Amino acid sequence: MSDIPLLKVNDLSKFYGNRIGCRNVSFELWPGEVLAIVGESGSGKTTLLNCISTRLMPTTGSVEYHMRDSSYRDLYHMNEAERRFLMRTDWGFVHQNPADGLRMAVSAGANVGERLMAIGNRHYGKIRASAIDWLERVEIDADRIDDQPRAFSGGMRQRLQIARNLVTGPRLVFMDEPTGGLDVSVQARLLDLVRGLVNDLGLSAIIVTHDLAVARLLSHRMMVMKDGYVIEQGLTDRVLDDPREPYTQLLVSSILQV
Repeated sequence: MSDIPLLKVNDLSKFYGNRIGCRNVSFELWPGEVLAIVGESGSGKTTLLNCISTRLMPTTGSVEYHMRDSSYRDLYHMNEAERRFLMRTDWGFVHQNPADGLRMAVSAGANVGERLMAIGNRHYGKIRASAIDWLERVEIDADRIDDQPRAFSGGMRQRLQIARNLVTGPRLVFMDEPTGGLDVSVQARLLDLVRGLVNDLGLSAIIVTHDLAVARLLSHRMMVMKDGYVIEQGLTDRVLDDPREPYTQLLVSSILQV
């Protein structure tokens, strides 16, 4: 793991009038590290994720990213074209609802190949070969390459969305409740796949989830949010096995009682 942070979040806050989305959040994310942001609905975790990933403009604070040329850039001092290019190349974003991250009316192969074309690839044969390779890596049969996502199950759509995001070799992937809405058996298969890909590719990831089992399986470090604030953070096993804040203790005890 590099000794230079990939991402530096500094005093990030987002307000909706008098309502707090998130407030005074600071942390660093390291290359190859997976951070889970957990909390109940309304805790601010998705607002924080959207601010970090530039999908939502924060009220105050900054997010600095370590570019491939070794410079740090404040994401909100970039222009829109620079941020879009970063999202197409160095970042991925996996939505809870795969339909939000896929083009449902084009083929599976086109969904994956589109990202390659966005960074300048034009050779049809190479694009199709890369699409087949990535479909197979996410456990989708190559003979489904010309099928549209609407013909896929929910789990297959989510795996296709992952392939679409990873085909360009990003260094950082954002995931918003990636297993939400899936059956338990489908969740387990998807989590195994994600964990393997993250480890194999050395990806950094920020995962928002209300499911502490997902956080334990995938993340190295965890932040617990409540009412827009980060109330506890640390190594995932430490936070889950020895929670210090009463709210975190309540979260942990609630899953043990299920």
